[in-house]
Amino acid sequence: MYLIKQIIMATPLTVAFLTLGCKLNFSETSSIRRSFEDQGYNTVEFEQGADIYILNTCSVTDFADKKCRYEVRRALKYSPQARIVVVGCYAQLKPQEIADIPGVDLVLGAAEKFNILKYIDGISKSADKGMVIAGEVKEANSFIDAFSFGDRTRSFLKVQDGCDYKCSFCTIPQARGASRSDTIENVVTNAQKIANLGVKEIVLTGVNLGDFGNGTEVIEGTKPKKEGLFIDLVKELDDVSGIERYRISSIEPNLLTNELIDFVADSNKFVPHFHIPLQSGSDKILKTMRRRYQRELYKEKVRHIKSKMPHCCIGVDVIVGFPGETEEDFMETYYFLNELDVSYFHVFTYSERANTPAAEMGFPVSVEIRRQRNEMLRILSQKKRISFVTPFLGTVREVLFERDKMEGMMSGYTDNYIKVILPLDPDMINTTSHVILNNFDKNCEHVESCLAMEKV
Repeated sequence: MYLIKQIIMATPLTVAFLTLGCKLNFSETSSIRRSFEDQGYNTVEFEQGADIYILNTCSVTDFADKKCRYEVRRALKYSPQARIVVVGCYAQLKPQEIADIPGVDLVLGAAEKFNILKYIDGISKSADKGMVIAGEVKEANSFIDAFSFGDRTRSFLKVQDGCDYKCSFCTIPQARGASRSDTIENVVTNAQKIANLGVKEIVLTGVNLGDFGNGTEVIEGTKPKKEGLFIDLVKELDDVSGIERYRISSIEPNLLTNELIDFVADSNKFVPHFHIPLQSGSDKILKTMRRRYQRELYKEKVRHIKSKMPHCCIGVDVIVGFPGETEEDFMETYYFLNELDVSYFHVFTYSERANTPAAEMGFPVSVEIRRQRNEMLRILSQKKRISFVTPFLGTVREVLFERDKMEGMMSGYTDNYIKVILPLDPDMINTTSHVILNNFDKNCEHVESCLAMEKV
C-alpha cells in the first residue's frame, strides 16, 4: 500500500493550454508551457482532460470575452475537478468578471501571468470564486521575452509589448501597458535558439511592432538614447544562420518606413509580405479613431511596396460600423480599398469596449448595418485574394510545409503568403520545396485552403 501511494504521488500533473487571440499570445503561451514542462508537468491536449487548464485570453471584441466563458465550460466538461487559470488581456481588463465564472480558480493580470507557477499550489477548488491577482497595468513595465515552439514549423518571436498609442476604440494599452521592447542582442540570441531547434521561419510579433526601441534605452550622460530601431533589428536578424524566412506580423503605416520596405525588397530572408492596419478609408473616421495617419500616407506606402516588390502580398485590417460612420464614410472606405493594390482584408465589426472614448461618442451604427458592411468587405476581400493569386497560377514557388488540420494533408505558404495544400508526405514536413501552383480548389472562397498543388 505504501509503494502504491508513493507512485501516485510521484505521477506528474498534467496541464493543457488554450490560446485565444493574436500571434503575440501564442508566443507567450508557448513560453509559459515550457516553464511548466521544465518543472516536470506533462502537457496534454485540451480534449484529453488535464489537472490544470491555462487559458490565455484576448479581449479585442465582445466575442473574445464570450469565447473565454465557453472554453472554461468546455474544460470542466473534460475534467470537472481541473484547476483553471485565466491570463491575458481579458484577465487584466475584467479580472473580477472572470473570477465570477463558475470553475475559474485563478486570474492573473499582465504583470503576473509569467509567474503562474508561484500560485499553482495555492489554488483551491473549494473557494466560491476564483482568486484574483491583477494589479494596475502600469505594473507591467518590464519586457519579458517569449517565442513559440513545438506546434508549427514557424515560430512567433515576441520582440515588443504594450502600446503608447491612444486609438479611441482600443483597450490594448489598458490590457498590456506602455510600449516596451527587448534588446536587439537578446532578440538575435532567441532567433539563434529557434534556428538551433530546427525551425525554418520566424514571425516577428508585438503589439506595436514598428515602435521597437521603446524600453531599450541606455543612459549616456543625462540624455536617454534608444539602443536601436526596428530597422536596426531587422538588419541584425537577416544575418542569423539557420533561419530561412522572416515575416513581419503587422506594422502601423506611419511606422513602416521606406528604408524598411527597401531592405525587405533586397533581403534573402525577409519575405515579401506586409500586414498593415488601415481601419478606415475615410480621413474623417481616421481622425475620430485617433489614428496617426491619413489615407494618402497609406496609399503611398502601398505604392512604394509594389514599386519595389510587385509580387508582394499586402494584408489590411479594417473596422466597420465605427460610431458616426455614415453610408458615405463606409463607401469611401469601400472604394478606397477597391482601388488599392492589396491582397486581402481582416474585417472587424466595431463593438463597444468599456472605458474607451469611442464607446462614449454617440451616433452608433446599428448592428444590422455593421453586419452588412462587414459582409460587403469580406466579399471584396475574397475578390482581392483571387485577383492577387491568379497571376501566380502555373508558376513555380517555394513553400514551407507543415501538417494540415485536414487528415492526410499538408499545407504551407509561399514567400508571398499564398497558402497551398498537398497530400501528406511526412518527409516534406518542415522543408522548403518547389511546387507548381495549379489552380484554385473547389472551396476557393476559403482563403485558408484555396489552392491545390503538385510537387515539381
